Amino acid sequence: MKNQRIFPGIILIGFGAYFLLQQTGISFFLEYSTWPTLIMIVGVAFLGQGFWAKDAEAILPGIIMFGFGLHFQLVGRVDFWPHNHIGMLILIISIGFFMRFQKTNTGLFQAFLFLIISVLLLFYDQIAGYFGLLQSGFSFIWKFWPALLIVIGIYFLLKRKK
Repeated sequence: MKNQRIFPGIILIGFGAYFLLQQTGISFFLEYSTWPTLIMIVGVAFLGQGFWAKDAEAILPGIIMFGFGLHFQLVGRVDFWPHNHIGMLILIISIGFFMRFQKTNTGLFQAFLFLIISVLLLFYDQIAGYFGLLQSGFSFIWKFWPALLIVIGIYFLLKRKK
């Protein structure tokens, strides 16, 4: 049985500290006293459950929640942080699958799949320019790459196990 004290302990400490700092009115904290901070706290609780209690299945939601919260904290505040929300969110999911794979040896395919999709979304303009797709007739086909994802997904759903 997994140690079930870690997750609620971190949640209570994190939320307690969040609300205590919010009540103190410290100007530095008030800037970060937003919903992404609460999501990050829950993510840290999942990560604590995943690493300290050796519950590897908690790693993926921990990375996703912490990463999403961090993304929404940094976007618009840090100049170098990408503003492409969907590309960054998919990259965070990919990182979560890689971290879970490290502990469970499952999910490597999903990790690479999400990584490829995130790179396509984050660097779409550069990739299209690199291949000269915008100037060629191939650009018409390039616009429909999401349809290819749908076809591949349907294949995986209908593929029979051998």
